Amino acid sequence: MKHILLILLLATTLATTATAQTGYLPEFQQKWQNAASYTIEVAEAMPEYGYGFKPTEAEMTFGKQLLHIMSNMTWLSRDYLGGGSFDHDLKREDLTKTEIITLLQQAFDHAGKAAAALTPEQLEEKVEFFAGPMTKRQILTLMNDHLTHHRGQLVVYLRLNGIEPPDYRGW
Repeated sequence: MKHILLILLLATTLATTATAQTGYLPEFQQKWQNAASYTIEVAEAMPEYGYGFKPTEAEMTFGKQLLHIMSNMTWLSRDYLGGGSFDHDLKREDLTKTEIITLLQQAFDHAGKAAAALTPEQLEEKVEFFAGPMTKRQILTLMNDHLTHHRGQLVVYLRLNGIEPPDYRGW
């Protein structure tokens, strides 16, 4: 009887884990699409002249914040999620607002496709990361967290310029 209970407990645990993994990927995609739309609205809210704005000498400009966001998401999705290369020069100094927003959308699409290609089993695969081994699930969380951090800074940049930021959207 103890063996039967142990087998049932193990089977239930495995089924619950598989369901949780399967559900995570669609939830991430929904969140990522909403984050992309919201971030692009933030980028569009700043006038072209504001892309050179930075509140202090130590900060990145509004435009460089966006390029930094793009660089991080394409790096993580390429090197840790199997997303392939993203062949765009994000270091150019003369990018216009329109070019940055176009690249931003492409970077979101690139990272979203890399995430969409993952299977639930791959979420648990460990990758060697500079901060130590991480699962691909942790890389997705890091990618989203990094985006949220820098987008928050961009919202402050908008407010410092007297611009009302777009309404936040979560999930």
